[in-house]
Amino acid sequence: MGYLPIEDHGIVGDLHTAALVGMDGTIDWLCLPAFDSPSVFCSILDDEKGGHFSLRPMDYTRSQQLYLPDTNVLLTRFLAPQGMAEILDFMPILEGPGSRHRLVRNVRVVRGRMTFEVECRPAFDYARKEHFTSVGRTGAVFASRGSSHASLGLSTEVPLQERPGGGAGARFTLSEGERATFVLAEIEEGEGPGEVLSGWDFEELLRSTLDFWRRWLSKSTYRGRWREEVHRSALVLKLMVYDPTGALVAAPTMGLPERIGGERNWDYRYTWLRDAAFTLYALLSIGFDEEARNFMGYLRARCECDWDGLLQPLYGIDGREIIAETELDHLSGYMNSRPVRLGNAAYCQVQLDLYGAILDAAYLYNKHGAPLDHDLWQNLRRILAWLSENWQNPDEGIWEVRGGKRQFVSSKVMSWVALERAGRIARQRGLPAGDGRWMSERDRIYEEIIEKGWNPEKKSFVQHYGSDALDASLLLMPLTKFVGPTDPRWLSTLEQIQRELTYDTLVDRYKTNEAAPDGLSGDEGSFSLCSFWLVECLTGAGRLDEARLALEKMFSYANHLGLYAEEIGPGGEALGNFPQALTHLSLISAAVHLDRDLGAA
Repeated sequence: MGYLPIEDHGIVGDLHTAALVGMDGTIDWLCLPAFDSPSVFCSILDDEKGGHFSLRPMDYTRSQQLYLPDTNVLLTRFLAPQGMAEILDFMPILEGPGSRHRLVRNVRVVRGRMTFEVECRPAFDYARKEHFTSVGRTGAVFASRGSSHASLGLSTEVPLQERPGGGAGARFTLSEGERATFVLAEIEEGEGPGEVLSGWDFEELLRSTLDFWRRWLSKSTYRGRWREEVHRSALVLKLMVYDPTGALVAAPTMGLPERIGGERNWDYRYTWLRDAAFTLYALLSIGFDEEARNFMGYLRARCECDWDGLLQPLYGIDGREIIAETELDHLSGYMNSRPVRLGNAAYCQVQLDLYGAILDAAYLYNKHGAPLDHDLWQNLRRILAWLSENWQNPDEGIWEVRGGKRQFVSSKVMSWVALERAGRIARQRGLPAGDGRWMSERDRIYEEIIEKGWNPEKKSFVQHYGSDALDASLLLMPLTKFVGPTDPRWLSTLEQIQRELTYDTLVDRYKTNEAAPDGLSGDEGSFSLCSFWLVECLTGAGRLDEARLALEKMFSYANHLGLYAEEIGPGGEALGNFPQALTHLSLISAAVHLDRDLGAA
């Protein structure tokens, strides 16, 4: 099949899982029944044996994609000399216990007469498990063998035939105004493919899905200059929420490379605690209080620890703690980018920055959501007691390096944030405040950062103590209020970051050949997250025209649907897992802050 560029995809989902839909009409990534379940289609990680669900005209000149307004229902249009066709892709929202995950694909010819090719070929369990295929009058059944997967049924009025490799497909022709619908659903053992959707049933399913998304988005309170970009980010973030727990996955994909052919290929289908503050701020700032409350519930459960207060950087979307990392050697990887990693070994790292994220999230929720209760505060006190004893230790840092622990400045800054926010909460609520220990440790951290994190020769804060390398995580210093946005030392650091790590508006995390070793070979792209942090720093420094231009330019690096992968490559291509939640969270934050300051200017 070959590989589409990462950015040539849209995403649809049902708040439990999500599918990537290529501009060529191929579903090349889908896990069932949840984001972190084994895949049933993963041709984006192996175009030969990964499994796919393709639907497209036999002959077309070009294609386009758009979302139906204010929804996550995706339309792919195919243009050809003989006519024009459109495919609608969506996953109906589950209605309650016992509901089955469904992927609905409806193709219609708008003008002319066109012949289509459809092929559904699952590859259960990351293409490690075989399955049986049977074709009947109303579709096909794909029965998994020796797998925890439910079987899949594909129902359609189009007569299907078995295809090599365990697939089912057909070639069919539609004239102007004619439609065909395909519904892929989980089924129980022994069941058939399911009933064929009538035209009326399809329209009703489509209408209810459209209504859900539009009703949800109508809760947004954002009325600023960049409404389209902010709302698209909100919609894609909602797609990445695992509804049963409120967890937000870092991305719905795994193994997409940060450099084509390189080894920086990670599994992001889990929830990182460092995203907590960004998540709470972004959701609360534009009116999505329920999502913020649900995420806070997930976060609360992680903080209800019976041990000494040490937390993991990431957890499963169901809260599980063990996320062992293995390599799927049988998969070739996206454009031969290997290894393809399943799981993420960073779960057992020590990352001190996450404590600041958690306490900042708690502070924001206490201020804008609901007051923190006694039980949660007791658990946070345990966590703060651990941090007070351990903040001076080296760690793997915000970027999860695998080349050894360091005294990362950003980790110290976020440790300061944890203790500072704890003090604020305690003062505002009259809660027990650690007998003054938190504030004394907070002040010790501050003095140490100023003494050891500042390089007087470089006139900049640096990545870690004793270093002269820069790191884009330093952009968090004014955003977390560790320094003022116009502090002379900070402005000098900002100037150095723009000189050494920035290409116009694109910001690298660090120079891989100068910074602390991250244990990996090769370079990587620029991090869009850091670019939006830069916009906020420019905003805080009062450089509003520069900030606005930087933000508008970053919007132009989104794909055709307004979606961002983790990174932007040297040629402007998307790199890394897609779409990435933290990038969209930082977009919302940057837009909200800049819009507010422009309004006051």
